[in-house]
Amino acid sequence: MPEPTEAQLPPLRLKRDEDRRLLAGHLWIFSNEVDTAATPLTRFEPGALVRVLAHNDRSLGIAYVNPRSLICARLLETHEVPDARWLTQRLRRARALRERLFAAPYYRLVHGEADGLPGLVVDRYATLAVVQIGTAGMERLKSALVAALREGLGFETVVFKNDAAARALEGLPVYVETAAGGAAGEEASGSEVTGGEAAHAAERVRVVEDGLEFEVMLLAGQKTGWFFDQSANRALLERYVRPGDRVLDAFSYVGAWGVRAARAGARVTCIDSSAAALELAQANAARNGLALETRRGEAFAELERLQAEGARFEVVIIDPPAFAKRRKDLPKALAAYKRLNQLAVQLLAPAGVLISCSCSYHVGAEDLERAIARAARAAHRHLVILAQGGQAPDHPVHPAIPESRYLKAYFCGVGDGLK
Repeated sequence: MPEPTEAQLPPLRLKRDEDRRLLAGHLWIFSNEVDTAATPLTRFEPGALVRVLAHNDRSLGIAYVNPRSLICARLLETHEVPDARWLTQRLRRARALRERLFAAPYYRLVHGEADGLPGLVVDRYATLAVVQIGTAGMERLKSALVAALREGLGFETVVFKNDAAARALEGLPVYVETAAGGAAGEEASGSEVTGGEAAHAAERVRVVEDGLEFEVMLLAGQKTGWFFDQSANRALLERYVRPGDRVLDAFSYVGAWGVRAARAGARVTCIDSSAAALELAQANAARNGLALETRRGEAFAELERLQAEGARFEVVIIDPPAFAKRRKDLPKALAAYKRLNQLAVQLLAPAGVLISCSCSYHVGAEDLERAIARAARAAHRHLVILAQGGQAPDHPVHPAIPESRYLKAYFCGVGDGLK
């Protein structure tokens, strides 16, 4: 059965002037922008394709819709009904950009809206693609996506790591599975990765970053197993580390920052609450002919213990998980960032370097900068900002979508105590 054309899709009509943000390039449509008298949202099934019309019948392109979500529709920047061929074109465009930026095939291949594929994240580990789907519309395109990844781009294995709690906002279940089948026009099937040969193959995966080799936890690990977004900031780290420096890597996970510092000649201590992550951090150091120490525990408590022990470090790295996943969390998050940075600053030797990061979108760069400044004042230390970083180029920012810019990293010089 042939795919419908745009004209055959049901319309989603906007209220007067609610197209201005979309004409500027944004891709999100909120439920209060829809003319629900003309096109009631309740008539649509979650994930259904629609043609978006301005109040004057001007076509704005094809979107998928979800009446259950505050972001009730997401434009696909196309007037062509998406299928496996269309997805292959988008994926190849995204790959071509990354291949200009990265020598090795380890990077984020698709970064949602910035790559014209809202609700989709794909991380590449050589011939393995790890996929995270965040919307009902992209979930409906799953079989076409498998075909595009396997036949169009040549991936040998496709793993869906759809275990994010945010899927509940779209009415989607959480699951982890490996894709099977997926030829064009066929349904993609899958098997839950809980054991057996498929699970064993996907439990651990190799990643190479700037000549360093790591093994990461694909299924039990965070995100898709690796934080590709920090690669540019980790590369900058080595500029600030000298041989013999004592380096503390809080929230270390599997040692991405710490192994970098060890390569620069530092004596590294990694802190994480996960014993499995710390075991991998040590194994990753050894894999590269390096070594590091570990401390298992909650980062705030361990920083306090180190302070009580009189420990000092030339470099302290704090790269915590998001403290503000929702806007209402912002006041509590800012207090946490201030406290965390204060503990870090107190552990720094004179002329030390603090690397402070935030992946919370709702915490802006100025918010984090103020939290760092307040922390330094509370610790009675002189602090200056040496450099500011953001997400790596495989996590591009859509110029019309400020929500696509989320990662902040400050490299700070910390001097003696203030009198």
